Amino acid sequence: MLGISMAVRTFAAFALCAVLLTLVGCGQSSYTWGWYVVWPGTAQGQRNIGFLLTGLTNTITVSVTAILCSVTIGLIVGLLGIAKHRGARAFNRGYVEIVRAVPILVLVLWVYYGLPVLFESMGLNVNFDVFTSGVVALALSDSAFEAEIFRAGIQSIDRGQHEASDSMGLTYMDKMRFVILPQAIRRILPPLGNQFVYMLKMSSLVSVIGMTELTRRANELVVAEYRPLEIYTFLVLEYLALILVVSYLVRRLERWMGNPSERGR
Repeated sequence: MLGISMAVRTFAAFALCAVLLTLVGCGQSSYTWGWYVVWPGTAQGQRNIGFLLTGLTNTITVSVTAILCSVTIGLIVGLLGIAKHRGARAFNRGYVEIVRAVPILVLVLWVYYGLPVLFESMGLNVNFDVFTSGVVALALSDSAFEAEIFRAGIQSIDRGQHEASDSMGLTYMDKMRFVILPQAIRRILPPLGNQFVYMLKMSSLVSVIGMTELTRRANELVVAEYRPLEIYTFLVLEYLALILVVSYLVRRLERWMGNPSERGR
């Protein structure tokens, strides 16, 4: 409960600062503010807020799906980076460097417009909807970072753990599953949490291909109401609240994995 109250206080402090800065700006600018478009005390504001919040489900769904895919791909590519085979290590390095070099917005556009053409040239009739394209692009982009996180986490485990596992006759897969990865995940959980926060923010780029997530809804409401500053300020608060909740859950998971006595609570 302490973490939740801290998140609420942080959100309230940020919202208060935004209001104060806005009020100060109102006295020094000729801009006519129209907070009624997102004010919950009016019928119009309630309708607009409800419309904006309809994009929340898609934002969370595409982010969670993409992070699960990127973690899976990143783990596989990360394991190749510590393999004894030179070709596997070369694939890891090439994959990470190439994928990290492509801007995520460019990757979103290329997956949506380019992959169907590529599959068609191969004789395959494959069309990606906006959700699938967004997940594929976000997962590919993030998987390169996940691969480096997993590789570094596994390499941070003491060499004696590997030797002890080998002396017990464990196979490579059993050693990774029961000995190395559980210890590595505890160490890399904070950067994994950071990547999930990053994924939530980058999901806004999927709006460019028409996915109705938070940013797309805000853009549509701006066209209807023509109040960009007020609506985008509300969008900032939406992302802030969402990311504060995620950050709290990640910290709780860190404590739970680091302290076995908390697992029954």
